[in-house]
Amino acid sequence: MASKNDLLKFVEQNDVKFIRLQFADIFGNMKNIAITDQQLERALEEGVMFDASAIAGFSEVEQSDMLLFPDPDTFQLIPWRPQHGKVARFICDIKNYDGSQFLGDPRYILKRSEAKAKKLGYTFNIGPECEFFLFHTDAEGRPTNKTHDAAGYCDLAPSDLGENCRREICMVLEDMGFEIEASHHENAAGQHEIDFKYSDVMTAADRIMTFRMVVKIVAQRNGLHATFMPKPIYDSYGSGMHINMSLSQDGKNLFNAGENSMDISDVAKMFTAGILQHAKGITAVANPLVNSYKRFVPGFEAPVHIAWSHMNRSLLLRIPAPKGEATRIELRSPDPSCNPYLTLALLLEAGLDGMQNKLTIPAPVDINTYNLTSEQEKELGIQRLPSNLILALEEMKKDTYIREVLGEHIFLKYIAAKEAEWAAYNNIVHSWEIDRYLSTY
Repeated sequence: MASKNDLLKFVEQNDVKFIRLQFADIFGNMKNIAITDQQLERALEEGVMFDASAIAGFSEVEQSDMLLFPDPDTFQLIPWRPQHGKVARFICDIKNYDGSQFLGDPRYILKRSEAKAKKLGYTFNIGPECEFFLFHTDAEGRPTNKTHDAAGYCDLAPSDLGENCRREICMVLEDMGFEIEASHHENAAGQHEIDFKYSDVMTAADRIMTFRMVVKIVAQRNGLHATFMPKPIYDSYGSGMHINMSLSQDGKNLFNAGENSMDISDVAKMFTAGILQHAKGITAVANPLVNSYKRFVPGFEAPVHIAWSHMNRSLLLRIPAPKGEATRIELRSPDPSCNPYLTLALLLEAGLDGMQNKLTIPAPVDINTYNLTSEQEKELGIQRLPSNLILALEEMKKDTYIREVLGEHIFLKYIAAKEAEWAAYNNIVHSWEIDRYLSTY
């Protein structure tokens, strides 16, 4: 961790004039307050006050004053800003005005879960696979519903028109400390994926937030609109955020069952069992939008069934070809609109719950489950993920473990906001209804 003096010295020597203090609301939207370099020392020592009542899910007007405290480990120059009078950023922790911890800070929820794991001697490692779409914009720069190209999986130029934009995104991310492992065009027209190297869970969550910001800004600089909306196009593939997970202790991967083994360790099996047990309740956070559930349909590579396999991509969890120290579990349901701090905290705690209670993993399912009938599901004993947001919220409310992990503040605020979102959606007369019913009835 850089010291206060080191940061102040760097800012002075590198002509940094503006500092953005970034933080996340409970829905995973990045917010920002900017200060000048002259205010940085005060910000590091005393925090910077902001009106929390203006942030969805934070506080009421009568308790609105809160403080942002920059995390020194998150300091980064912003590469696309001017090189004279540079701009830097911190990701911040949030405290009440009296200095006590604000329990509605999503980053604090993950810190608390991470500390629990570290107390047990564990490090939770995460490798996300983030997908997004690029759309054309109109003359005013507003997004249209026309994809940037009509290319498919792993196509290249000239079919892949997003190649240059994707390369620029990768270069900016590398300038901000990311190690990019792969990037390519995805299945759907205009859809892309960029994968960055695994890291500890807090670094991974911060990087997901940074990744979404960079993708949108670079796309805008290229005259495009980038979206992490899970299912922007009917009858096409949606965007997921597959999460690769492993647990290590003293530098050793606890999921590794041996260099030549095609299995996973007993620890990994208990961890997986915990996630399977809490999967329904976690879904309301990992898939937070009404639109998220339009992705959960057979035939478009999004999982529907709560089961696992070694390499079968049709299930919720899979074990991608175990490779010794690289052994990991891949969760395929989350989408990139989720709050990464809350989602990763719930996954970590669910896995630890499985280990603590020595939960037994069910048998792997090695058939393609995309087109299973309800009768076949019953025969196999396989349950489905919630099929819409309100059902997911009901599952979330039933899972007392999730309430404990998120804490009362976030749990209640999140559910209230999402129930209101569902009600608003239900009150709208959609174009499908007009097309279906207007002339018939």
